[in-house]
Amino acid sequence: MGNILLFSLIVGLASTIMALPITQNKYLKNGKQDFSLRPYIIVIIFITAIVFGFYYLSNLDRNISSIWPLLIIVTAIGTLTATGKERVVKGILLVASVVFAIYILTAFVFNADEKFQYAEMDIQTEIEAFDETKTPASVPPKFAHNKMRKAFGQVPNTSYYELGNLQIQKVNGEFVYIAPVEFSGFFKWLNGDSTPGYFTLSATNSSANPKFVEAEMVYTPSSFFNKKIERHIRMQYPDMIFYGDVQLEIDDDGKPFYIRTYGDFISARDGFAAKGVVLVDPKSGATEVYSLDEAPDFIDGAVSPEAVSAKNSYYGNYVNGFWNSLFGKSDVKLPSDEGTEANVSPIFEESGEMYYFTDFTSPKEGVDSMLGYSLTNASTGESTYYTGNLEESYMDSRGALDIIEKNFIEKEWFGEMPVLYNFYGEASWLTPVMDTNGFLRNYFIVSAANPEISAYADTPNEALRSYKSALQRGGGTVDGSSDAEEKQVSGTVVRVYKEPAENGTLITFLLDNKQSYIVSSETNPLAIYLQEGDDVSVNYLDTGEDFLPVKEIVIEGLE
Repeated sequence: MGNILLFSLIVGLASTIMALPITQNKYLKNGKQDFSLRPYIIVIIFITAIVFGFYYLSNLDRNISSIWPLLIIVTAIGTLTATGKERVVKGILLVASVVFAIYILTAFVFNADEKFQYAEMDIQTEIEAFDETKTPASVPPKFAHNKMRKAFGQVPNTSYYELGNLQIQKVNGEFVYIAPVEFSGFFKWLNGDSTPGYFTLSATNSSANPKFVEAEMVYTPSSFFNKKIERHIRMQYPDMIFYGDVQLEIDDDGKPFYIRTYGDFISARDGFAAKGVVLVDPKSGATEVYSLDEAPDFIDGAVSPEAVSAKNSYYGNYVNGFWNSLFGKSDVKLPSDEGTEANVSPIFEESGEMYYFTDFTSPKEGVDSMLGYSLTNASTGESTYYTGNLEESYMDSRGALDIIEKNFIEKEWFGEMPVLYNFYGEASWLTPVMDTNGFLRNYFIVSAANPEISAYADTPNEALRSYKSALQRGGGTVDGSSDAEEKQVSGTVVRVYKEPAENGTLITFLLDNKQSYIVSSETNPLAIYLQEGDDVSVNYLDTGEDFLPVKEIVIEGLE
């Protein structure tokens, strides 16, 4: 509190000197000229109170550059009220403050190249294939929030609280949603003083139930005055630049912490470059500052989704400067707004690292073709831009959502949280499907390059199996996961099942080694003649699934 009072007093004193005339502030006393301090004291108190109230309520950084509007006002008043040399001096200060204001207000026009250089990404063609033996984190946040609300009876003194914002993270090797319990109003905060804990829910298992974890938290987003977490952080670090909301992170022991991303302006007071994170113990209020490369391992989202969204915007819009982003729009690509957090969607790779996913589309209206997509490491802020197969045109996330709505138009179901994966070597959109009541209905997978190929099922893994069949029926190639090893086996066919497909026949067969395989006559035409008792030699991908995809099959006697 002392810092903001001192800052407000300094600003009030300096503003008073610039606003009130000095040389004219004299009056006769006993026939002599005297100097009055009263108007200065009154104005100092008045400005100090306004500055204190503004910075206390807004939580704005207390850097000198943030007072430029006040600087214009007081120098303008000082120029009008002063005379002689004092007016000249204050006039010069007014001109300087106007020039500085112009610099602040027009920085976004001139720093576009700097923003693009900061946001520039490593460019690759395609992400690695997803390991289909794993389960993607595919429970949509709206559904998770709905389940937590229904479990709110686990919270003591329920009427005092409400559910806070969801975050996804990895805790003890499992992907979970975290949502803090927050105060439901000012008077509830006065009576409650602290919140009782937070909820967790699996981000991969839609049938899992929420669990309430007791953990006292005094400094929270829903607290007031100096117990409000954002204000508490600002009081500790008055000149830091923050971007994005505070987020709750849980360590592997279940202890909650609030974090907030800090960084620097790109130039003037415009743009943002993430540098690190502030960590706060919500019970004691103890704070620590870490650079991005020094942050504790349990922090998955050191870079806020808002900062990543801004970075995506710099990269997509300013490739050829500011004016091109408005008029010519050469090479401009717009980041999607279909993400679940600040227009980005958090996902996890196999190693457990969290990334923010965003797809980019054309600025031309009515076009749902994807120009590429990015993954930004949530711990380091490093980004990679994937162009996709340049010989194919990929559908963007909006197009995937439109397909889902058309498939379930009578039921009025809709998609949420579309994420692009590499399934079996095919760029594919995986999207949870919701009903109007917020319940999860199924998982829909559609090829980004061939939208006519799609499948859906009750679980992500079932949808993957159906999608594999759809790919083979559609004549696609099923390359398996990045970990799938190509193997060879010989044996005798015990059972055969043949299913007509659009471009051939899908053949599923069981060998005498008790393992099932699946092959399409589109890629292996002679497989149509397969029957029980045949001796075969099979090249397949060991994906670990119940039905292993066949790359090549040789039937004895038909070579």
